[in-house]
Amino acid sequence: MKWFANSRLMFWSVELLIVAALIWVCTQISFLFSPIGVFLSTIFAPMLLSGVLFYLLNPIVRLLEKVRWRRFHINRTGAVAIVFLLLVAVLVAGGMWIVPRLVTQVTNLIGNIPDFAKSSEAVFSNLMKQPLFKDVDFSKYLTQLQSALSKYAESFMSGLTTGIGTIIGTVTTVTVTAVTVPVMLFYMLKDGERFMPAVRRWLPAKHADQTAELLSRMNATIARYVGGQILECLFVGTFTAIGYMVIGERYALLLGVFGGLCNLIPYVGPYIGILPALIVAFTISTNMVLYVIIVVIVVQQIDGNLVYPNIIGRSLQIHPLTIIIILLAAGNIAGLLGMILAVPLYAVVKTVVQYIYSIWRLEHPDKPAAELPVNFSRKD
Repeated sequence: MKWFANSRLMFWSVELLIVAALIWVCTQISFLFSPIGVFLSTIFAPMLLSGVLFYLLNPIVRLLEKVRWRRFHINRTGAVAIVFLLLVAVLVAGGMWIVPRLVTQVTNLIGNIPDFAKSSEAVFSNLMKQPLFKDVDFSKYLTQLQSALSKYAESFMSGLTTGIGTIIGTVTTVTVTAVTVPVMLFYMLKDGERFMPAVRRWLPAKHADQTAELLSRMNATIARYVGGQILECLFVGTFTAIGYMVIGERYALLLGVFGGLCNLIPYVGPYIGILPALIVAFTISTNMVLYVIIVVIVVQQIDGNLVYPNIIGRSLQIHPLTIIIILLAAGNIAGLLGMILAVPLYAVVKTVVQYIYSIWRLEHPDKPAAELPVNFSRKD
């Protein structure tokens, strides 16, 4: 036994066997964890949407709290109520103007999918007359494109008619989300300022200040990213749609909204957002394809050089290569949602690691020093 206690090899071997045994046991009783998974998947969408709206609207609530006129001032609850009224007004106005047009354009786009290949024949024939493409056989590619689009339209329409259970489940999920999000958002905005003092009361006095500082940095990181990304997407979506309308692109509003949403994905989002617009433009003329590219380049240049630096800036301090690797991994693991959430999650983890390392360096000044990633002064 003494030999066993002093043997690091045996000790870690037993530790690994215990961990492997625990993992195997958990796989055998996975049914016990399924209710937890269902619960988390149910509250994930409302929590995510409420959190995004909280970070977007909380600065407005704080601004309204600063309003003073003689003895009159707006308290926290009053500011939240005003923000809720403004949000409802914006949603109602947007729903009355944007939603019907989007529904119409989506319906027309789905109905015209089989005709896109036919509309492309004239474009292909014009290309075939050009000396550069005279030796290229476009008929084979045109037939494949037409077949693929027709099959996609048929499968989509059959899915709409046969997936009644899926439609009911989707409607139920949307209804639950629409009911729970306003309630969660109201209490987040109303009582969000009480979160930090509550955390301090539950923590030991020794670590209260450090934990509060870490949470404040995490909150600031998420707030900058979420608020900045929403405003950036609104800018890109609005001006892309306006640009498409100016050049006469079909489904301009729908394609602009899609381009703005794709802008949530760093770096690769603009390339994904332009693809449907290019496909639609190609069915019109080659000149329309050029116009679409020009519109997207102009909007992205204004966004990249004016909007992004002033709204988000370089606060995240993440190298572009790191972001690309994160997006590739997150896309394979969790799809589109993973690509959207991966960068802010990485930024939060990076903030935590930097802060913990800074604290460790301050508590071990005698260790070999590397440059501190975060400037932090000791509090006596």
